[in-house]
Amino acid sequence: MSIALDKLTEPAVRAFVAAVNAGDREAFAAALTPGATMSDDGSDRDVDDWTEKEIFSSAGHMDIVSQTGDGLGLVVNYRNDTWGEMRTAWRFTVDGGKVGRFETGQA
Repeated sequence: MSIALDKLTEPAVRAFVAAVNAGDREAFAAALTPGATMSDDGSDRDVDDWTEKEIFSSAGHMDIVSQTGDGLGLVVNYRNDTWGEMRTAWRFTVDGGKVGRFETGQA
C-alpha cells in the first residue's frame, strides 16, 4: 500500500518525489536549492552525478510507504533499472520552500 503523492504534507518533498517519478530533470533541479547536497548510505555524493546514475538514466521511481509527522522523512519502495526494488529511507532538509539536502539509504 503506497501513499499518494498528493498526500505528502511537505510541498518541497512532494515536488521532489513528483520530479523523480516523472523522470523530469528540469522539475528536479527546480525542487532543489542552489548548491543542494545529499548522502547515500551515510556517504556524501555529488548530487548531479548520483541523480543521473540512480534516478534519471535508470528510470528511478519512488513508491511512498510512510512519511514522518513533519513530512520531512519518507520510507519508500525505490526501484530503478540498475538495482531493482529496495526499501529505502529518505530525510529532507527544506530551505525557502526547496530541498537543500536529502539523505537516503537502506531502510
